Amino acid sequence: QVQLVESGGGLVRAGDSLRLSCAASGRTYSSYAMGWFRQAPGKEREFVAAIRRGGGRTYTDSVKGRFTISRDNAKNTVYLQMNSLKPEDTAVYYCAATIDLLGYFATRYEDRANYDYWGQGTQVTVSS
Repeated sequence: QVQLVESGGGLVRAGDSLRLSCAASGRTYSSYAMGWFRQAPGKEREFVAAIRRGGGRTYTDSVKGRFTISRDNAKNTVYLQMNSLKPEDTAVYYCAATIDLLGYFATRYEDRANYDYWGQGTQVTVSS
C-alpha cells in the first residue's frame, strides 16, 4: 500500500513558477513509477508528466520545456517544477504511483488507468 500527499499548489500570475511535491509512504517507493496528472473544471483528468524508477521521464506536449519532473528516492518524494505558468495550466494536480517493471513501454505511464495509487490533489490557479 502506498499513500501519497501532494503540496505546493497555490494562486500565481501568468509567467510565475511553482513547485509541487508529493510525499509517498512505503518502503518500496523506489520500485514505483510516479506520475502527475491534472484536472480542470469540466474536463477529464489528463497526463502531465511521469518519471520511472530508472529516471526516464515523459511529458505531455503542452508542458515540455516548462515543467520538470524529478524524484528523490531518499526522501520518498516526487516533484513537479512548473515554470512560465499559463492560465490554461489551472487545474487540480494529482500525484499517482504504479509499479514500474522492466519491459513496459513509457507510454504505459501516460495512461491514468495504469496507476494504482492517487493523492488527494492540490489546486493550482494561474491568473492572467
